Amino acid sequence: MTRGYPPGVKVRSPGGQVWRVSRRWVPWRRRLRGSLDAVPDLPGGLGDDPVSAIVGLVLLVLALPFLVLVLLAGLELLLLLLVLPVALLGRVLLGRHWTVEVRRGWAPWTEQPAGDWQASGVAVHELADRLRRGEVPEQTIGA
Repeated sequence: MTRGYPPGVKVRSPGGQVWRVSRRWVPWRRRLRGSLDAVPDLPGGLGDDPVSAIVGLVLLVLALPFLVLVLLAGLELLLLLLVLPVALLGRVLLGRHWTVEVRRGWAPWTEQPAGDWQASGVAVHELADRLRRGEVPEQTIGA
């Protein structure tokens, strides 16, 4: 009997650490995930006097790097949406192999090639079961 495997599994190791095991859907790892948490809240009550204009300009200059980061994340998402159909067709029609990745929380930990859709689903569940038992794979990404 063939099982349908979900794209990812979230597990907790015996030590309480959260792990995520999933297939990578595109040929690259996202770089900006979780980077937008540092965007500051801007004050909304600036007046129309010259001092408020100066304060507003200073705040704009301080917020500019975060705005650029948001723009880059949006461009990456747009690129992801444009490439995803082509990548999926390549994987399905041309038999491209899937990569299974393990993340500690959201931080990439390790990855491994896993074969076709069914083999990658089996690999996801095998890695998740090993993590539940406390068998942590060697860190190969971000070490």
